[in-house]
Amino acid sequence: MTEPTSISQPVYVYEKPVRLWHSLNALVIVALTVTGYLIASPLASVGGEASDHFVMGYVRFLHFAAGYLLAIGLLFRAYWAYAGNEHARQIFMPPLLSRDFWKGVGHEILWYAFLVKEPQKYIGHNPLAVLFMHFVFVWGIVFMIITGFALYGEGTGQGSWQHALFSSWVLPIFGDSQNLHSWHHLIMWLIVCFVLAHIYVAVREDKLSRQSILSSIVTGWRTFKDDKPVDDVH
Repeated sequence: MTEPTSISQPVYVYEKPVRLWHSLNALVIVALTVTGYLIASPLASVGGEASDHFVMGYVRFLHFAAGYLLAIGLLFRAYWAYAGNEHARQIFMPPLLSRDFWKGVGHEILWYAFLVKEPQKYIGHNPLAVLFMHFVFVWGIVFMIITGFALYGEGTGQGSWQHALFSSWVLPIFGDSQNLHSWHHLIMWLIVCFVLAHIYVAVREDKLSRQSILSSIVTGWRTFKDDKPVDDVH
């Protein structure tokens, strides 16, 4: 860990590509969750010609389009983890071998459980946030993209790049299409739980911690309420 430095002035943390990705992800995940739920639990059938009531067709189209945006966005975000500043890399390359990192994780758990009086002060994400964003969100999204394209490849059929790159090897791992659907749906709920916790923690930290949280992902700037040393782990 670098030597703590006293800081009270605003610091530019989240670059514009990171903020745009965050906003796009929020919209895409809502679209994928709603349409994914409807695909798994379809609306009641309506009478008449299907061509006059193409509801589920539009639901599936929106789900597939949002899935492509999610995949493209993740590829861009992975590139920006390399091209951007150190904070752009945090959720992709957590310092898992750092003792200070795990010490920070322990302190944040106590802070969220209301067992310590003050949180530590970070310019970027705190260690517990980094840990969950990496293993639950990043890898969860990777899982959803891979399994989603594998399911999509069933529809495009053999000979399509979706089937060749995903369905051909993902389906045998899960045994059959129904198991793959079930796991895809289950991890969707895991990501929904993560998003709800993420929103709660962001609002809580904005009120109780010594630095801005909600405004930072909009403006990119982190502001502080005191000039105490920072505890960032590298």
